Amino acid sequence: MDPGDIAPVIVASLITLVAGAVLIFRGVVGRAIARRIEGTPIGLTTGQMAAERIEDLEARVAQFESIETRMLELEERLDFTERMLAQATGEKAALPGGPAE
Repeated sequence: MDPGDIAPVIVASLITLVAGAVLIFRGVVGRAIARRIEGTPIGLTTGQMAAERIEDLEARVAQFESIETRMLELEERLDFTERMLAQATGEKAALPGGPAE
């Protein structure tokens, strides 16, 4: 067999393999691989992903509201402590928000 006879066969085979790989990876397999790389579970639909995202955001909002409530309570306690300290040291007019206003 002549080396010149095998070159067109190799070129045709490579073109066929590349075209097949492109078709496979642009299809269902490619989308599954892309979802896997993104971290999305393979069996989930777009609606399920959106529902999970909404649940995650609702949990974060609830956590933020809880933190905000605790922050307000801490601010009230700090204000009370400052007033008590000012009252004990006789600096009533020095603190804003105290009984002197």
